[in-house]
Amino acid sequence: MTRLVPRRTVARPVRFQGSGLHSGVPVTVVVHPGSEGLAFRLGERRWSVSPEAVEETARCTRLGGVSTVEHLMAALAALEITDAEIEADATELPALDGCALQYWTELSDAGRETIGELSVRGPFARVFASEGPAKVAIAEGTGRWRYTFQSEADFPGLQEVEFLRIAEAFGTEIAPARTFGFERELPRLRELGLARGLDLDKALLLGESGYVNEPRFPDEPARHKLLDLIGDLYLAGVPPMLLDVAAERSGHRLHVEAARRLARAVRIERA
Repeated sequence: MTRLVPRRTVARPVRFQGSGLHSGVPVTVVVHPGSEGLAFRLGERRWSVSPEAVEETARCTRLGGVSTVEHLMAALAALEITDAEIEADATELPALDGCALQYWTELSDAGRETIGELSVRGPFARVFASEGPAKVAIAEGTGRWRYTFQSEADFPGLQEVEFLRIAEAFGTEIAPARTFGFERELPRLRELGLARGLDLDKALLLGESGYVNEPRFPDEPARHKLLDLIGDLYLAGVPPMLLDVAAERSGHRLHVEAARRLARAVRIERA
């Protein structure tokens, strides 16, 4: 089946400023109107968004020379923005509020412009990727997404979230879910030079028996993992409302592999 959806870009440039989530380095990002798909720019270098452009998936998704693109990608996916030039002046996107809420809010406020039509054929069969207990399953659908989170520690244990219309739920139910980490891992993360741009306002910290700071949702970790999944799968260029997706215990590496398989299973044409 062929699905037709509008090609959309932002109506005006949108600027974001902050510090890199892991590096802590100050960065300015501008999402410009575009007409050649989605792309990231750093100086004179430009990387078109695709799973093949991903260079690293350890604790974040790095596309070309730009790290931690998944939160912005999730907001673009939910808003059905198919074309934009994303210009950064440092190698990692800002942590902002530790989630996708500011991206989603400010891009929404900027408005969107329809510039053509996107034709998506497929996937005609389920796309599946797995690695041990971690799984991602994708099929043609109507925007029904589910994520199952399972921690190795006693807390928080098993969490599952599901939304029947992912684009409609994103702004209030998914975008505010922050990056999270386990309290026991903090010293090691600091040793590795990670999480320098985060504090307890921008991240949810999990202790041995409960949340260290106040969660925005009782199942915030599962919601944030779903947020990451949306952003990573949008590397394939398929709007999330055209898919039904179920994932379990998955992270960036498996998400990108699933996006790679999805990209091979569809045919996208721009007009």
